[in-house]
Amino acid sequence: MPELPEVEVVRRGLDDHVVGRTITGVEVLDTRSVRRHGPGPHDFIARLREQRVTAARRRGKYLWLPLDDDDALLAHLGMSGQMLISPPDAPAPRHLRVRVSLDDGNELRFVDQRIFGGLLVSPGGAELPDEIEHIARDPLDPLFDAAEFGRRLRRRETGVKRALLDQTLVSGVGNIYADEALWRTPLHYARNTRHLRTREIDGLLGHLRDVMGDALDQGGTSFDALYVNINGQSGYFDRSLHAYGREGEPCDRCGTPMRRDSFMNRSSYWCPRCQPRPRNGRW
Repeated sequence: MPELPEVEVVRRGLDDHVVGRTITGVEVLDTRSVRRHGPGPHDFIARLREQRVTAARRRGKYLWLPLDDDDALLAHLGMSGQMLISPPDAPAPRHLRVRVSLDDGNELRFVDQRIFGGLLVSPGGAELPDEIEHIARDPLDPLFDAAEFGRRLRRRETGVKRALLDQTLVSGVGNIYADEALWRTPLHYARNTRHLRTREIDGLLGHLRDVMGDALDQGGTSFDALYVNINGQSGYFDRSLHAYGREGEPCDRCGTPMRRDSFMNRSSYWCPRCQPRPRNGRW
């Protein structure tokens, strides 16, 4: 699933190519991709037609395009969603779900193989759509409150990685970048948040910012063709990963073979020497 860096790369592309453009037409090719728009696809189309896009914004893994009537086009990429800018005569991708025509002659295409993502129009949602009001700020947000994050983290009693994946605590962090930041800190993913020291929390937050900033600089992480930027290009941060996907490979810090554990229907990758498993969840 795309995480903060991948979604931010897409947002920046939308900012460059879609902001200031007027929507001249909308075609919904698969109604499942607008299922979250309660009034239905015809209302979805009507609300977008002839609206001008005034900005491109992001909260965690959600994107939205404020419109000049104060509504917003809200998007979540899910596991395989793509937002592509294409000329109208370019071949339609196999999994094209929604086509938005723009006044410069280009199209904004929503492509989604697995259809876990989707689009909706949020009434009055230009500043912040109601649908994502519960989503916390992310570590790269200038208004992210690090001190409050530390206090809330220590009030919990759960594994630190589980806490990082809670989008109401901190947004944008997914499996890949959680593993990378925990390896850099270093902390085992099951360390109890209640017992984290201040320096460990500060270090973890710093490494979250660093690893996501590094991924942004490299266009995000692509393991297959499902994540691409708006021009259809893959990111290459996967070449810089120290933890994720490296089971059995030597730790880049100490040389110990990396391990993989099942975790929340996913996997966690960690070094048994640098990130020792806690006893009773504490150390």
